Amino acid sequence: MTQFEDEIGTVARGVRVRARGVSSNAVGRFEAAVRVAVDDGWGPEDERLLQAEVRVERARTAISYNASPDLPFDRSVNPYRGCEHGCAYCYARPSHAYLNLSPGLDFETKLIARPGIGAVLAAELRAKAYRPEVIAIGTNTDPYQPIEREYRVMREVLEVLAAFQHPVAITTKGALIERDLDILGPMGQAGLARVGVSMTTLDAGLSRALEPRAPSPARRLQMIRRLTDAGVPVRVMVAPVIPGLTDSELEAILAAARDAGALAASWILLRLPGEVAGLFRDWLDTHAPGRTAKVLARLAELHDGAIYDAGFGTRMRGKGIWAALLAKRFGLSLERLGMELRLAPLRSDLFAPPPRVGDQMRLF
Repeated sequence: MTQFEDEIGTVARGVRVRARGVSSNAVGRFEAAVRVAVDDGWGPEDERLLQAEVRVERARTAISYNASPDLPFDRSVNPYRGCEHGCAYCYARPSHAYLNLSPGLDFETKLIARPGIGAVLAAELRAKAYRPEVIAIGTNTDPYQPIEREYRVMREVLEVLAAFQHPVAITTKGALIERDLDILGPMGQAGLARVGVSMTTLDAGLSRALEPRAPSPARRLQMIRRLTDAGVPVRVMVAPVIPGLTDSELEAILAAARDAGALAASWILLRLPGEVAGLFRDWLDTHAPGRTAKVLARLAELHDGAIYDAGFGTRMRGKGIWAALLAKRFGLSLERLGMELRLAPLRSDLFAPPPRVGDQMRLF
């Protein structure tokens, strides 16, 4: 445990948690020992506000590859580890355990930035064996979380991709993406960029509890409009759909996003891998105590009695009658609203590494 924890993994006395998604900071599953913070009477008299800390990591590689049959891309770039948005449901929380940090509060307060990754990415794109395909960004943690304003790692990555005319698909709920419209606008118009904006609910109060440091639903709809007006194709991602809590909003979210300019849409069921299951159960008990039993029971119906099933093909959709009903509602809404399931494919044929000083110029 960190210095801020007590014996059950919550924040110790004298430390105030404000606008965080969870209150637990229990150690990750790979830790060999548990440290207990004991109040010996020598602590500060005034409360300390739990602040985010940022460490810098010098990236040795930039592109991560995957072969998952559930994902529409085979490569991604992660500018940050951890996410200050603090979404209580975030499926990426367990990844912090690999860093000997807690998937709880550490995930949203012990952040890792990777400045310099742009140069590493450029070197990988120049490799003779490299063949361009869409690079996905934001598939693990949000590249436009608040610390991007200072560290500008995502901006660095975008500048490289624009210089190479490399296709990129971004997933975010961060309004800071509007800062980069000078790059994304021309890329979008050239068929080199698209953006997925994730929406969980249209209820501002519920969003603030679920996603405490993310932009409000109204602000995200404004993002969709500004991206669309700049020439960037936008897909709204209704994610996660939380059965028994937000699933009733599916049609309303799609309609609001369409009216804001979104051309396509997708949906993903709530996923609770590893430590996220306990963290989200605690969140329900605190913020929606009357819904805990219903949400968990519905998830069990969607996963053959388990809260979560990591199997390919069903982990993002579930199975059974409720999964079929959600899929049917989604499909009918797309048809009624005139939205597409997918955006137009991005172009890879424009890829061209920019010349460097000293490079031999081509004659033909």
